[in-house]
Amino acid sequence: MANWLVLAEQVLGGHELTDEEALAILDCPDEELLLLLQGAYRIRSAYYGNKVKLNMIINAKSGLCPENCGYCSQSAVSTAPVKTYKMVDKETLLRGAEEAHRLRIGTYCIVASGRGPSDKEIDTVVSAVKEIKERFGLKVCACLGILKPEQAARLKEAGVDRYNHNINTSKQHHPNITTSHTYDDRVRTVETVKEAGLSPCSGVIIGMKETKRDVVDMARSLRALDADSIPVNFLHAIDGTPLAGTNELNPRYCLKVLALFRYMNPTKEIRIAGGREVNLRSLQPLGLYAANSIFVGDYLTTAGQEKSADYQMLEDLGFEIEFAPVPQAGVVS
Repeated sequence: MANWLVLAEQVLGGHELTDEEALAILDCPDEELLLLLQGAYRIRSAYYGNKVKLNMIINAKSGLCPENCGYCSQSAVSTAPVKTYKMVDKETLLRGAEEAHRLRIGTYCIVASGRGPSDKEIDTVVSAVKEIKERFGLKVCACLGILKPEQAARLKEAGVDRYNHNINTSKQHHPNITTSHTYDDRVRTVETVKEAGLSPCSGVIIGMKETKRDVVDMARSLRALDADSIPVNFLHAIDGTPLAGTNELNPRYCLKVLALFRYMNPTKEIRIAGGREVNLRSLQPLGLYAANSIFVGDYLTTAGQEKSADYQMLEDLGFEIEFAPVPQAGVVS
């Protein structure tokens, strides 16, 4: 039996997992799962206590994407029946921010499909973010695709706090998932974001026929990238996409993956993201002993569970919602 608490203390002391230790976490026997999570919680609580960060997505532009990502219902190769529309207007983004503020959401995520944003789309986001900051004081994360340095600088100047661009999978597995852009394209965007002074957010999708070695490589790559926030998605296979019918995950393995990301990236925000409800199922609460962040509400083209169920889950766990936006004068909370 591995001593997961000892490993957790070593991580808190600055130890970086070896590949052998990382694979052992993913291969953890089910009967040791609670001990593994106890170690993960020891690390999580050292940096985040019992606080949970809430995030909410607005799908600001849907479908119409020329990329061929195998997991995505919005891609050019998908036949899934999703809504398609161009970038929404400023007023729609503001209404979403108002809803996020009402729900005590810490980070409001403006997400748009496509390879990368046009300058006109950047104009819309910049205009909206300035007002979101003035009215609600929300933390804003943008996820608009591959970004040019001058676009990143504009977002930073407008008040965007964070930019999300996921690596999604390992470098070696990437060509099996998409060929319309490279793994290095994704890494380059994360570096561009960092150079502009934006907080980098980059994560993964688990369950896309990758190996456990691939999962370890993902966790280590994000450590090397120094991503501040790491969303861990679990594939929700959608009919009409190349990965339709893929069903490799079970809730216990998902918990081991979350534990791995916590042990490998101890100081970072680990967020349980898309696919949480369909893959973790009744074990969702246990995920928060490793992760310290979740999405509330719907995702891009798939539904989340009822918001009230998430708030009840956090209350039942005894966890505290981390919510600290500072609305400006004239705004009623």
